[in-house]
Amino acid sequence: MKQEINPQDTNRAMAFELWMKSPMPMVTLTKTFDVTRLYRVSRRRGLKFNMLLCWCIGRAASKMKEFYILPQNGKLYKYDRMAINVIVDNIKGGLSFCDIAVSDNLEQFNADYLHMTETVRQSCQDILDEEAVIVGTSALTRTELDCIVNQYSGIFTNPFLAWGRYRKGWLKTTLPISFQFHHAQMDGGHATHFLEQLQKIINMVE
Repeated sequence: MKQEINPQDTNRAMAFELWMKSPMPMVTLTKTFDVTRLYRVSRRRGLKFNMLLCWCIGRAASKMKEFYILPQNGKLYKYDRMAINVIVDNIKGGLSFCDIAVSDNLEQFNADYLHMTETVRQSCQDILDEEAVIVGTSALTRTELDCIVNQYSGIFTNPFLAWGRYRKGWLKTTLPISFQFHHAQMDGGHATHFLEQLQKIINMVE
């Protein structure tokens, strides 16, 4: 559920005042992750690499209260659930979007991921969850990328992660991931903590 809250009743009151009026309120951090474990689990279990990464992102984000508060249109909203947005190449050659509910259960998330991405691919109709806070993702896997910077306009205020093709080495597979967030939602310390937690969760995937 989504509900408007008073920024003055939260620990983001000062940040809200400072950054809601900023013409460029978004911040982007990029970290190179060790995704060796994800790569091996993907190959061993026949699971999509990007699905596994989205699952890890959801698990890391869902443990932080900052992700459940989002500035939109000059107001602050609180949510009680979360979904991961996935961009899909549809059969008409365009892009479609689906919001997949975050779950601690990998089998459930995988089933939802496969069903929803195939549904929007075939139907070319977005499946969006207006009542969940959305963590956006974009996988541009046709080439290796060092960093991705999205719009800085503040029109789209939800946190957003993007990456290119992973880099396979002899002993390690790595992947730079860009993380963009609205400064009224969280500070750099929160963002770096999230990135550290994401690496820990990646390391524990079985």
